[in-house]
Amino acid sequence: MNIDQFQSKLKEKGISLSPKQLDQFEKYFDILVEWNEKMNLTAITDKEEVYLKHFYDSISAAFFIDFTDVETICDVGAGAGFPSIPLKICFPHLHVTIVDSLNKRISFLNHLSKELGLDHTHFHHDRAETFGKKKEHRESYDIVTARAVARMSVLSELCLPLVKKGGFFVAMKASNANEELMTGKKAIATLGGQTEKVFSFVLPEEESERNIVKINKVKETPNKYPRKPGTPNKLPLE
Repeated sequence: MNIDQFQSKLKEKGISLSPKQLDQFEKYFDILVEWNEKMNLTAITDKEEVYLKHFYDSISAAFFIDFTDVETICDVGAGAGFPSIPLKICFPHLHVTIVDSLNKRISFLNHLSKELGLDHTHFHHDRAETFGKKKEHRESYDIVTARAVARMSVLSELCLPLVKKGGFFVAMKASNANEELMTGKKAIATLGGQTEKVFSFVLPEEESERNIVKINKVKETPNKYPRKPGTPNKLPLE
């Protein structure tokens, strides 16, 4: 996907990018490739693939969820900033918080944010399990998102404790989303969530399946969750 196709496809979805925003995406790509030579941020470095599989794919959540009504978003395990930084570029009003367990990635994100001139961005070097216990972050975000971090039963325990009641957990998945939701049903309910809808679409050009899972936070998460680091993955709530 070249830049013109990227701009055109987003416009079809009602997202118009200014010259400044397009320039931010160009800089994002350059910085990503530059830093990727020093650390492993992504296996994808071809420009057209980055625009399709990282930038466009990240923004796809906004095809189904109205981000103009959202103020705060927390991205769990964002790695090189996906999906929250492309969303922030498209919706500059967003207050973005990213939590990632690798300090090198946090250094990259701090540098990236500064170079792109992004405001209201906060990056935390932490495990999601301990981050979700902190009073200043627990149940305080309109949307918490994660992209291909773990299966739903695990991901729910990392993300739902951070979502405010009335907010949403938005999981970005490739295939098998419905199967994951079946095994994660107990975890979602236990943690105060209720699945609203799974939005499915096909990524342009490569025609691979994508799913956006929207889970409503209908009640508070019990205090004992998330459990200590590593436990959700070893003993998922299934």
